[in-house]
Amino acid sequence: MPHGPEEVGLGPWEGEWPSGEQYDEQLLAEGDRRNVVDRYRYWTMEAIVADLDTRRHGFHVAIENWQHDFNIGTIVRTANAFLAAEVHIVGKKRWNRRGAMVTDRYQHIRHHETAADLAAYLHTPDDGPSVRLLGIDNLPGSAHLETMELPRSVCFLFGQEGPGLSPGAREVVDGTFSIAQFGSTRSINASAAAAIAMHTWVREYADLSGDAAWRG
Repeated sequence: MPHGPEEVGLGPWEGEWPSGEQYDEQLLAEGDRRNVVDRYRYWTMEAIVADLDTRRHGFHVAIENWQHDFNIGTIVRTANAFLAAEVHIVGKKRWNRRGAMVTDRYQHIRHHETAADLAAYLHTPDDGPSVRLLGIDNLPGSAHLETMELPRSVCFLFGQEGPGLSPGAREVVDGTFSIAQFGSTRSINASAAAAIAMHTWVREYADLSGDAAWRG
C-alpha cells in the first residue's frame, strides 16, 4: 500500500512571483513544506491566521492540564482542523505540544489558572454572546451527545486522560455530556472524544455548501 508522497507541500515557485501582502518571499524562493492546505501555500503565518479569523466557528475547546497529557496537542490539532474560535488551557501553562504538529501557531490559545477562571471568561465575554461551558465525562446525569440540543455558542471542556474532569471543573460547568459506548471499556481516549464532540458541532452548525469546507 502506498504511504503518500515522499515530499509534502510544494517546491520553489516557478515563474513570475504572485503579488499580494499574504505571500512570504522566503517560501516562494525556497518552497513551502508546511502542514497547511493548498490554498495557504506560500502565505505568511500571519496572513493565514487573519484569513482563518474571518471564518472561525462558534465553539471553543478547553483542556485541563494537570499531568502534561500528550492528548492536549492532539486536541489542539483537531480544534485547528474544525476551526475552533479559541482553545483554552486550564491549569499548568506549559503543555505538551508534540501532538499539535505546529497547528497551535494558527490557533488562538488562551491560558486560565483554574476552571472557575475559564467559566468567568466565557460567561462574561468582552464582546459577543455568553458561551456555555459543557464538560465531557461519563458522569451520572450527563446528557447524551447523540440526542441533546447542542448550543451554537459553546465551549467543550475535557479533563485529563484517566481521571476525567477535576472536581473544580465539575463545580463550574453548565452541564456535562457523554458519548454513547457499547463495548467493554469504561471510556474512550480524550482526543477521540474531543474530535467526536467538535464534529458533532460541525454537522449541526457549519456551512458545508461551499469551498470553505476543505474535504481533502
